[in-house]
Amino acid sequence: MALIAIGANLPGYGGNTPIETCRAAAAALDGLCGMRLAAVSRWYETVPVPPVPGVPRYVNGMARLKGEVPDPAALLAGLQGLEDRAGRQRPYPNAPRTLDLDIVAIDDMLRAAPDPVLPHPRAHLRRFVLQPLADVAPGWVHPSLGVTVEALLAGLPADDLPVPIEG
Repeated sequence: MALIAIGANLPGYGGNTPIETCRAAAAALDGLCGMRLAAVSRWYETVPVPPVPGVPRYVNGMARLKGEVPDPAALLAGLQGLEDRAGRQRPYPNAPRTLDLDIVAIDDMLRAAPDPVLPHPRAHLRRFVLQPLADVAPGWVHPSLGVTVEALLAGLPADDLPVPIEG
């Protein structure tokens, strides 16, 4: 199982809204590196982390992929290819983006280097990652912390809660 965080806060190519870009990215994950799309979370509107005045709110979600997990570097390269096709630019860290795809975890793999680091080194601190993760993998246990997604969520401050997007 691979858990892939999906996010965007800028219009994509052709004027696609962030949610349209995120939905298209989720669909494009089906078949990536031979894996199959097993589930997609609800979509959430979230504030940028770190907060930056004037930066648009994000659309965030999570996909759960099933099947034989490829080499993590190959999966990362496939995700970056999808980001590039969506017009992703990387002018500076945490810049607004047309699409952001992150590997949160692959099974219970622990990997300190090379990229991607697994599990994602900040996922357990980010409600905008954990809330949609709980949608697609309730009871998921963080591989290095040994704590469920529900417990991780309960330990985070309740400010800036993700807002489910209707439709």
